Amino acid sequence: MILLDRWFEGMTRGLARRSGRRSFLARLGLGLVGGAAVPLLPVARAAQDPARAGAAPENIDGPAGDPQDCEYWRYCAIDGLLCSCCGGSHTSCPPGTEMAPVTWVGTCRNPADGKDYIISYNDCCGKTFCGRCFCNRNEGERPAYHWYRNNDINWCYGTKSQIYHCSVAVVLGVAVEGQPEK
Repeated sequence: MILLDRWFEGMTRGLARRSGRRSFLARLGLGLVGGAAVPLLPVARAAQDPARAGAAPENIDGPAGDPQDCEYWRYCAIDGLLCSCCGGSHTSCPPGTEMAPVTWVGTCRNPADGKDYIISYNDCCGKTFCGRCFCNRNEGERPAYHWYRNNDINWCYGTKSQIYHCSVAVVLGVAVEGQPEK
């Protein structure tokens, strides 16, 4: 036990000789400022705050449209299995899965009203591969170096499990024309 005490004392004294109070305070301040900036990152805000989800009308689908069909208007940039065929809906994950907070986006034209809408494609994760209603539409897909606009990535980040199950298409809002692309 005495050897352990001497070793710990030597390590502590060596650390005290190599670092001063100023460097400790500087690192502490950097950690506090960096930690306070984490909520400012834009990754998962739309999924956490439904009020931020945009000003899309409540009933934008109109009388036509089958969410179990790959040609459904919201699926213009989807790549995956449709949750509407796997026990969920086109906007909600099946029971036992968790919606990933990280998404890819697309802009799709609704034939019912002729307007373009921004669609968030979320992967539902946590159960084994659904295997039904595969849909791969790449209208307006960007190259892989624009990863946030690409649909060829497993987006199950930020969830308890990274096992992909299916994908949903959530309307974020009406697309505004004349906005420059970044």
